[in-house]
Amino acid sequence: MKKNILFLGPPGAGKGTQASIISECFSYLHLSTGELLRQEVENKTNLGAQVVDIMNSGQLVNDALVLEIVKKNLSLTNNGWILDGYPRNLSQANSLDEVLQSINQPLEIVFNLSVEDDILVSRLLNRGRKDDNEQTIRTRLKIYKETTAPLINYFKGMNILDDIQGDRDLKTISKEIKQKMAS
Repeated sequence: MKKNILFLGPPGAGKGTQASIISECFSYLHLSTGELLRQEVENKTNLGAQVVDIMNSGQLVNDALVLEIVKKNLSLTNNGWILDGYPRNLSQANSLDEVLQSINQPLEIVFNLSVEDDILVSRLLNRGRKDDNEQTIRTRLKIYKETTAPLINYFKGMNILDDIQGDRDLKTISKEIKQKMAS
């Protein structure tokens, strides 16, 4: 049961955690654009040098750079994959659709994890990343609402969106996701 899946939701909703659980369970490639970008910064690549200041200010890295990383990594598998943190806006969704058509790997399920803002802020502050402080987190949530939240209706329109309440315990959420993947 090979599936191509996207996890959508605000920062701190648990996209990465659930994507890791599901990718391990089904041996899917897990692509977290945030992790890929942080690796570029850590490895001091040219791309990392271009994005470090943008990321530290809570802003979003430009579409072309992110799509380049996603396309490079998606071409490494045809055994099911999970995208986490991309696309972040309608423009990226359209570009991703073109890439997925060109490599014949359509997006099949979008899981939207929804969580209240105060819970998100608390989660992110407790996570303890260098780029997570309250001001940066609130900036990221504001950007999410303006640019990424419209994707919910976009994927609803494609009939591939499943809403998941993301403020429950991990096992309950994972179980619900696995059930929805099987149906």
